Amino acid sequence: MLAAPLLLLLFLPFPSSSGAQLPNEGQAQNVPIATNGQPFPWDRMRLPKTVSPLHYDLTIHPNLTTLDFTGVVRIQLEVHEDTSTIVLHAKQLQISSVWLLAPEGVRPLQVLEYPRFHQLALLSDRVLTKGRRYEVQLEFAANFSASFHGFYKSSYRTSSGEVRVLASTQFEATFARLAFPCFDEPAFKANFTIRIIREPRHISISNMPKVKTVELPGGLLEDHFDTTVKMSTYLVAYIVSDFLSVSKTTRHGVKISVYAVPEKIDQTSYALDAAVKLLDFYDDYFDIPYPLPKQDLAAIPDFQSGAMENWGLTTYRETGLLFDPDKSSVSDKLGITKVIAHELAHQWFGNLVTMEWWNDLWLNEGFAKFMEFISLDITYPELQVDDFFLGKCFEAMEVDSLSSSHPVSTPVENPTQIQEMFDDVSYDKGACILNMLRDFLTPEAFEIGIIRYLKRYSYQNTVNSHLWESLTDVCNSDDLDEGRMKHKEFCSKRDLQSGASKWYSGDDLDVRAIMDTWTLQEGFPLVTVEVRGREVSLSQERYLKTDDQSLTEGFLWQIPLTYMTSASNIIHRFLLKTKTDVLYLPEEVDWVKFNVDMSGYYMVHYAGEGWNSIIKLLQYNHTALSSNDRASLIHNVFQLVSTEKVRLDTALELSLYLSKETEVMAVTQGFGELVPLYKLMEKRDMAALENQMKGYIVDLFRGLIGRQEWTDSGSVSERVLRSYLLLFGCVRNYAPCVSKATELFNRWRESDGTMSLPVDITMAVFVVGARTPEGWDFLFEKYSSSLQMSVKSRMKSAMAVSPLQDKLKWMMQQSLLGEVMKTQDLPNVVVSVGRNPRGYKLAWDFLRANWQILIKKFDLGSNTVSSMVTGVTSQYSTREMLDEVRSFFGSLTEESGSEMRCIRQTYETIEDNIRWMDNNLPLLQAWLDKRSHKIVHEDL
Repeated sequence: MLAAPLLLLLFLPFPSSSGAQLPNEGQAQNVPIATNGQPFPWDRMRLPKTVSPLHYDLTIHPNLTTLDFTGVVRIQLEVHEDTSTIVLHAKQLQISSVWLLAPEGVRPLQVLEYPRFHQLALLSDRVLTKGRRYEVQLEFAANFSASFHGFYKSSYRTSSGEVRVLASTQFEATFARLAFPCFDEPAFKANFTIRIIREPRHISISNMPKVKTVELPGGLLEDHFDTTVKMSTYLVAYIVSDFLSVSKTTRHGVKISVYAVPEKIDQTSYALDAAVKLLDFYDDYFDIPYPLPKQDLAAIPDFQSGAMENWGLTTYRETGLLFDPDKSSVSDKLGITKVIAHELAHQWFGNLVTMEWWNDLWLNEGFAKFMEFISLDITYPELQVDDFFLGKCFEAMEVDSLSSSHPVSTPVENPTQIQEMFDDVSYDKGACILNMLRDFLTPEAFEIGIIRYLKRYSYQNTVNSHLWESLTDVCNSDDLDEGRMKHKEFCSKRDLQSGASKWYSGDDLDVRAIMDTWTLQEGFPLVTVEVRGREVSLSQERYLKTDDQSLTEGFLWQIPLTYMTSASNIIHRFLLKTKTDVLYLPEEVDWVKFNVDMSGYYMVHYAGEGWNSIIKLLQYNHTALSSNDRASLIHNVFQLVSTEKVRLDTALELSLYLSKETEVMAVTQGFGELVPLYKLMEKRDMAALENQMKGYIVDLFRGLIGRQEWTDSGSVSERVLRSYLLLFGCVRNYAPCVSKATELFNRWRESDGTMSLPVDITMAVFVVGARTPEGWDFLFEKYSSSLQMSVKSRMKSAMAVSPLQDKLKWMMQQSLLGEVMKTQDLPNVVVSVGRNPRGYKLAWDFLRANWQILIKKFDLGSNTVSSMVTGVTSQYSTREMLDEVRSFFGSLTEESGSEMRCIRQTYETIEDNIRWMDNNLPLLQAWLDKRSHKIVHEDL
């Protein structure tokens, strides 16, 4: 990602808010040196606050033939302290001339560059006076970015084989500085007036509607866009392309358009309807009108992340936006609707109200992830989105159970650290703790509080505490619209039995005190419950997968506990604020289940006879608990094996009930805990035990797999489950699945791919087909010519789990080249090959051999690089592999990623795997032997 090295200046303090004196005045040590050899007048990564931008006039002229661009930016500045220096950002830009436009006239400014921090210093020979406004004008030029960030080239191939080029932007988090000189920090909000110069064969779009097009000499056109609202640089966007669009208008009068390459425009109607419906929903839910006249959604052929919330011009991967009713699966529909819901939620959370600095990224991302589920539950109930929320919390806990995790709100300074914040902790843990808070406060009080937060801080920047203040004592709000009837009703009805008051008595509600324990310390609590008669003992500690128990000390959470018992299905509530406490039940009970529906972000261990009573309940009457409760019990019991709180045979005994399970979340969580056990063995030479384990899982789900029809019938959750089960059956060589899939693949191939397969079963069919060289080649041929993104995605996944090693190697190399397989898909291909028992060594060798290319293309610290590192190594469980991994990552420099958090996570995960195997393999062998012995006797 970076031409210049990024080194942490941990010894340097944050700039003070006054910034009256530049820090090098009167200092001799640690003076940064500019590229021309002069001292650079600023020595910190964060910009000084002596001046701030008010307005940018930006003109950009991209050349899609020479793959470069020129531009001129005029920035209106407000001066907060007398100064003769303006420090701002620019990265890999050639600056040709810089002028100060002052009331006294136009003067040139001297320019110093400090690439290490991506900074420019503009030096004036006269003091810029506090309280006055000035303008600076900079002319610049650059090549299109070589990564997926900044202003970069994208291309696509038409069905006739012609390659067409377009240019698009991706500025979050610190990449606007690659496209134009700017104050590239979220708190420096300003208005932007943008002009784009283009050829007549292209169109241009940006954040705001186009107001006019002017003809220029030489046959060029200049599009003028309306001035934006006040916003951060990372939300600026523009695209020059040959896209076509379709449009509709929302009930509130906002024009929605979806843009795509011409041959895929017929796959945009679902996204268009979803965007209209969801923007109207948010407009009403937040009680704040969407502030722009339009919202564009653009499907970009080359795009690294899933999507980006640029204000008024959201950008997406093609798979995240394009939907073909005949070829896309129900999972595709769910994924596309969620990603649109996420980006449109950001138009309020993130764009209208923005975090002050990247340490609180979760205020943007956790909220948008959370709102995906809230909005879809109401607008698309048929998608049954609730069935999938828990999975996000389990994913977050996977990372958060390592000592290398980080608090949701955590200090970051340099661009690599900022990139690392875009992870499961910011997104998924953020969403899960918000869900817990909503359950604690009640949905009505929560909604009132977040509306108050958005109204109070519109067009401003916030920190954690602003949100907590807005959610405290919501009924005494003087800044809410009194016209919101449901809020008035909620507040007038609320008595001691409603709202958060039912959690405790005698204390004033302090949301900040509770939530600081969830956002300012990493990890999550394990609550141990022991029932003796009517007495329930409670204790809390940090759940951590490590030998080093000293790392669990000093952690304390305020935990909103919920529980139900065999005696009553009422949800009881209790706020656990201390290390230990005791509850008293009204009567003795057969079982107690804490964390009802897993609405809280914590795990529960049932000490004494607790787990046995739950196993008994699941065996005889599993529907006494909800599907989410069952999924959370499966998750908790297997995770507790890692910390030796529970024996493996106890967890396996609980898993036996799964033979009766039919609900998607509980079934997939069963797979989620059992499959990794044999995946560890696949990377070792232990075929006998591995096959015994695989046999156990197939036996467990044999009945459910056998009941699946090879069609597209049923509800969304039933269809998602069908795809999952049939794919598993085929991967595990379950004979009835393999023979049906083989028959369908052969028929499909004989029809030259024209036969219509039920969409839900295509993944299973493709996986079986990709096992032979002829089948693999046929799939690749169809992949190359298909215009349906979801179909291509399934074919690519099937090809990556093939046992054909030469094909796996070729696939990774082709993805790196980016001609027939897009480079954006490379991380996914590498991780899939890395999980493939025939490919894991190939993926590790590929990652090492191409490391320097990968970190340039995908950027240090990015979620993409992290996912490759952890995805390729997470199933290693031998000391030899740990040594090999340590040897490679240990040889890196800081510039090539040695300090990345994902490397620490990798070491920890492999160490945890080694410990698990050492502790549990004999137990697993004994339990499987005993079970097969028992089955043989029962059969006799």
